[in-house]
Amino acid sequence: MNYRAIAFDTGGTVLDWHGSLVDEVRQVQAWQGRDLDAHAFVNDWRRRTMKGIVGQVRPAFDMDDVHLRALDEAILAHGLPALEPDVRLHLWRGWHRLRAWPDFAPALSALRQRLPVVSFTMLPLPLVIDVSRLNALVWDAVVSCQMIGTYKPHAQAYRQACAWIGASPGEVLMVACHNFDLQAAQDVGMPTAFVRRPLEWGPDGPPDPHPSRRYDFVVDSFDELAAAVLGSPVRSASSG
Repeated sequence: MNYRAIAFDTGGTVLDWHGSLVDEVRQVQAWQGRDLDAHAFVNDWRRRTMKGIVGQVRPAFDMDDVHLRALDEAILAHGLPALEPDVRLHLWRGWHRLRAWPDFAPALSALRQRLPVVSFTMLPLPLVIDVSRLNALVWDAVVSCQMIGTYKPHAQAYRQACAWIGASPGEVLMVACHNFDLQAAQDVGMPTAFVRRPLEWGPDGPPDPHPSRRYDFVVDSFDELAAAVLGSPVRSASSG
């Protein structure tokens, strides 16, 4: 397969949102000493966020807005005391301080030596900028569904991302740890790679840990993905 670019889902595939936010929640002084399951709280926060953003078309809000609304909903649902305004906003901004999975940066560097690598994400652009700088991640481009105005898994989001990259869907490898993302990409003709992230949702594991379709690659690490992709013919998106 001659790939002209590789696109990475970013929120769960590249970033350890669960582990990062559990650490943030455990630092909230107002909740110290309470019977709080930080893992369950963070997962509830994430589920509420995904419910509010997935599949949106031209919403008057972005994922950061949904993160804040979902935080307030999760606090109420878990019977926690309301936070002071500055503490609430600091916790909300924890999404901008997410750590990347440790095996990603070396693979990203190796892949970028051969072909363009793009963050294709539902996360808002300011968040991707912040986490990329924090984790020293260098992308060739960032395509946020916020910019497109149509959110995954709508087919138009994938087609527009490929068009902006300057390639046909069949020339852009879509990488994710989520079946819904890869299925939608596959349905528009993109080659796909499933990277297992068994700790994405913490100790309980992700809701869909195994490939639900036949993908081009199924790997356990980004190192393995880079080796597999770089062993295939690649072609720059700028080439004819």
